[in-house]
Amino acid sequence: MTATAPPFGPTPSTSPMRRPLAAAALLAVFVGTVFGLLLGGAGPASAHAALIGSDPQDGAVVATAPKEVTLTFSEQVAMGDGSVRVLDPSGKRADTGAEPRDLHTVSTVKYGVLLHAGLPDGTYTVAWQAVSADSHPVSGAFTFSIGAPSKTTVAVQTDQAGGGLVGTLYGIARYAAYAGFILLAGGAAFVLACWQRGASARPLQHLVVRGWMTLTTATLVMLLLRNPYTGSGKLADIFDLDGLKAVLDTKPGAALVSRLLLLGASALFIAVLFGAYAKREDEREKKDLTFGLAIGGAVIAAGIAGTWALAEHASTGIQPGIAMPVDVLHLLAVATWLGGLAALLVALYRTPDIEVTAVHRFSRIAFGSVLVLTATGLYQSWRQVGSWSALTGTRYGQLLLVKVGLVALLVGVAWISRRWTARLAADTTAAQGAGAGTADADTTTVVETEPVTVPGNPARAAQLARQKAAVATATKKRIRDADPDRSGLRRSVLAEVGVAVVLLAVTTVLTSTEPGRTEEEAARTSTAASAPTTAGPIAVSLPFDTGGRNGKGTVRMDIDPGRTGANGLHIWIDDADGQPMDVPEVKLTLTLASKDIGPLPVVPDRLTEGHWTASGVQIPMAGNWKTAVTVRTSDIDQTTIAKNVKIG
Repeated sequence: MTATAPPFGPTPSTSPMRRPLAAAALLAVFVGTVFGLLLGGAGPASAHAALIGSDPQDGAVVATAPKEVTLTFSEQVAMGDGSVRVLDPSGKRADTGAEPRDLHTVSTVKYGVLLHAGLPDGTYTVAWQAVSADSHPVSGAFTFSIGAPSKTTVAVQTDQAGGGLVGTLYGIARYAAYAGFILLAGGAAFVLACWQRGASARPLQHLVVRGWMTLTTATLVMLLLRNPYTGSGKLADIFDLDGLKAVLDTKPGAALVSRLLLLGASALFIAVLFGAYAKREDEREKKDLTFGLAIGGAVIAAGIAGTWALAEHASTGIQPGIAMPVDVLHLLAVATWLGGLAALLVALYRTPDIEVTAVHRFSRIAFGSVLVLTATGLYQSWRQVGSWSALTGTRYGQLLLVKVGLVALLVGVAWISRRWTARLAADTTAAQGAGAGTADADTTTVVETEPVTVPGNPARAAQLARQKAAVATATKKRIRDADPDRSGLRRSVLAEVGVAVVLLAVTTVLTSTEPGRTEEEAARTSTAASAPTTAGPIAVSLPFDTGGRNGKGTVRMDIDPGRTGANGLHIWIDDADGQPMDVPEVKLTLTLASKDIGPLPVVPDRLTEGHWTASGVQIPMAGNWKTAVTVRTSDIDQTTIAKNVKIG
C-alpha cells in the first residue's frame, strides 16, 4: 500500500480535526503525484540517438559522385566495421568497407564513410546501424541519386534494430531485471525497516531470494544477448566469444558485469539477514546488526541502481551529472515502494502474525518514497518530454499518459488500503483497551496444546505432535482470516500489486521507446531539411550583351513549381526590340554554394524560335541557388549572366 497518508490512521482517540487534515494531505499528495508524473513521467531520462542530417540528404540528386557520405546524429553513438553500408543500384558495396570516420565537432556528432571513385549514375542506398549512448540500438536507411534517379534492387530497411526474437527476449530480460531488483531491494528494506521478525519468516525469505535469483539470471541473459541485440539480431550469436569480448569493452557490458559483482556482495547480505540476524536474540546486538545491515544494504542497492543510471538513459543528454544521481534515487524509491508492497502482500497472506505496527512503518516509508518519486519524476520529465505537444503527439508521450493513469489508479487503490488499515488499527486499540490480548491484531494468537506422549513409541508421539502443531497453526490462521478488516486489507493490497505489475511492464516499454523531445527534434530537423517549398513558380528576367552584332537582348526564365525535386524549365530569348531571338546555343547551371553543391548542368532543348525548355530539372535541396545562363549568339560571341534565386 502506498503512503498516501501521514503517520498512520485514526484511532478512537483521534481528534476530529485531524481527519480533514489527513484528507487534505491525501488529496495534495495524489494531485502532486499525478501532475508531477504527467509533466515529466516517472520514466528514464534522456533519449535514443536519432539521425538528424546526412550529406547527401535523403532523396537528393547530385551531379557528380561524392567522395564520402556523412551522417549526423542528435546524440553520441558507437559505430564499428559495417555500421554504415552504401549500396549501388545492383546491391553491391559502393563504400570502401573501412570503419566510419569520426568527424565530431564541438556541437555535432558526425561520422563519414568513404566511397569508391568513379561511381556510375543511379540511386544509392545508405543503410546504417549504431548503438545509442543510452545503450539502445538504432538503425535506418535512406537513398540518394547521382546524375538522375534509377531503379534499384536494394530494399530500404524498415525494421528497427533490436527487434525480432532477440529483441523480444532482451525486453523480457529487462523487465525481469527491474522486477528482481524491486523484490530484492524492497523486500529486504521491508524486513529491516518495518518488520524485523519477518527475517525468520520463510515466505519473506523466499521472496527476497527469488528476487536475487531473477535479477542475477536476467543480468546474465542480457549480457549474452547484448551482442546479437545490438548487431546481427541472430540468436546463435550468443555463442560468439569475440562478440562477447567486444560487449565487455562497452559501457553497457561493463555495467552488466559490475551488476553481477554487486549481486555477489548482495548474496552475502542475504545470508547474514536471514541467518545470523534472524537468529539473534539479544536486542542490543540485534540493533547494532540492523544498523550495519541497513548501511551495507543501502550501499549495495545504490550500486546496483547505478548500473542502470551509468549505462542507460541518465548517462547521456543534458545534465548527466545531475540526472544520474536523480535516476538512482528514483529506482531506489520505486524498489522501496513496490518491493515493500509485494513483501506486505506475502506477509498478509502467508504469515498471519504480522503486526499492524509493521504496516504503520511501511505506510510512512512508502509516503516518503512517493515524495521522492514525484520530485525525481518531475525533473526527469523535463529532460525527456519537453513540451505538451510531445506528450500527446508522440508514442512516448502516449505511453506516458497510460502510465500516469495507472499511477492514479494505484494511488486510488492505496487510499482504500489505507482506510482498511485505519480500521484495523482502531480495532486493535479498542481490543487492547478492553484487555483482549489473545485475539487482537497486534499480538500473535496463541493456541496451546498439551504434550503428546505414546509410551514405547516415540516416533508415533512425534508424528502426533506434528499433526497437533499443524492443527494449531491452521486454527490460528483461521482466526486471523475471520477478521473482516484484515481480509479487506489483503484484497486491496493484492489489487495494488496487480496494478504495479502492469505499471512495471509499461515502464519497461517506455525505457526502450524514443522520448518525445528527441522525436520532435528529429522531425523538425528532417522537415526543415527536406520539406518541399510552396512558394510557387520562379520568374527571372536577365539582360545580356554578347558584344557582337545583334548581341543584345533579354533572357526570361521560368522554373516551375520552383521547389525541391523535379521542376520544369522554360527560357525565352528576346532581342532588343522584345521579339523572339533565335540563337545557336543556350546552357544553364545551378549552384548552391552554401552546401558545396554544383554547378549542376542543365542543357535545354530548342522548342521554337527563341523558346528553350527542359523537364525533370532536379533541385536536391532548398536554398539560395545561383542560376547562370550562357547565351551564344554566334560562333565567337557568347556571354554568361547569373542571378541568385531562392528555391524552397
